[in-house]
Amino acid sequence: MKKIVTIVGARPQFIKAAVVSRALREKYHEILVHTGQHYDYNMSEVFFEEMDIPKPDYNLGISGGTHGKMTGEMLIAIEDVLIKEKPDAVLLYGDTNSTLAGALAAVKLHIPVIHVEAGNRLGTKDNPEEINRILTDHVSSLHLCCTESAKEFLHKEGIVDSVKVVGDPMYDAFVYYSKKVGDEQPETLKDLDEKDIIIPDNFYYMTCHREENAGNDKTLTEILEAMNSLPYPTIYPVHPRNRERAYQIVKQNNFNNVLLCNPVGYLMSVYLVNHCEKIVTDSGGLQREAFFAEKQCVTVFDYIVWPETMIDNRNQLAKPDKNDILNKLEKKQSINENHAFGDGFSYNKIIDEIDKLLNA
Repeated sequence: MKKIVTIVGARPQFIKAAVVSRALREKYHEILVHTGQHYDYNMSEVFFEEMDIPKPDYNLGISGGTHGKMTGEMLIAIEDVLIKEKPDAVLLYGDTNSTLAGALAAVKLHIPVIHVEAGNRLGTKDNPEEINRILTDHVSSLHLCCTESAKEFLHKEGIVDSVKVVGDPMYDAFVYYSKKVGDEQPETLKDLDEKDIIIPDNFYYMTCHREENAGNDKTLTEILEAMNSLPYPTIYPVHPRNRERAYQIVKQNNFNNVLLCNPVGYLMSVYLVNHCEKIVTDSGGLQREAFFAEKQCVTVFDYIVWPETMIDNRNQLAKPDKNDILNKLEKKQSINENHAFGDGFSYNKIIDEIDKLLNA
């Protein structure tokens, strides 16, 4: 049986691995490597537990520090794993430092790189994830795209023959786990003091973690002020990195309509997406899930991440500015059936393409 090393490190990668690894292990010996990039229990371990992801064969425990330090330490550690395991291919997801480190370690050892979610582009090298995407794609042997627009970006960069559009495993996961969760709240929501939060009948769902939004008082205050002025409460699971700042802003400004809580697991997030009024986020994953759930989304970011979502006001970009966010939320949206992200079975297509690569 041929061997594949899968490298993950952040919550969006755990979600994709949850659906792909189940199918992959029916045909291949998979070695799962967790770099440790997301290390908090609510950002990592809970995903493995509730989504039945196989326990990692290696947990490298690497997190924190600068991009260069983190990527370099991961590169060294992953290289050691690859030399020991001697896989037939390395499977990577997305655009994190874990992705780039895995790609560089593999290609220098002449191991084929398979990149799921290949071809996404923002169009700016000011974004560190954009660098990770570009470099990973240009050393990959197989490029598995979620959408047609990703394929077109790769073609413009001269990457053609190895490109396949397979759909989005995030959509696979969202469909599967939405049915599993249904209308029953999967867990108790906890505030930052570990007290229970009763989820209101009507609420908005927000995530905000990017440094440009949550890394200073001015921008985060603008965003939270917008949410506080809405007619229903906002549920905001706070990233550990900006926990103290969010807590102080809410407390000092009496933003009582903003319910701060600890990071939530995937099942709770799916529940919140499906039951909220609208979504405000700076996450590439959550804006997709809003689209899947046919919820209007405002993305506080300067660049379009998923062009397919930017139709009929279903997803709109906003500045970290109270008035801009509120104006975007007030716009009417149209919901039309859309299959831009596949049919919910992209994992089958991913395995088929891996078969072709390794059995050619």
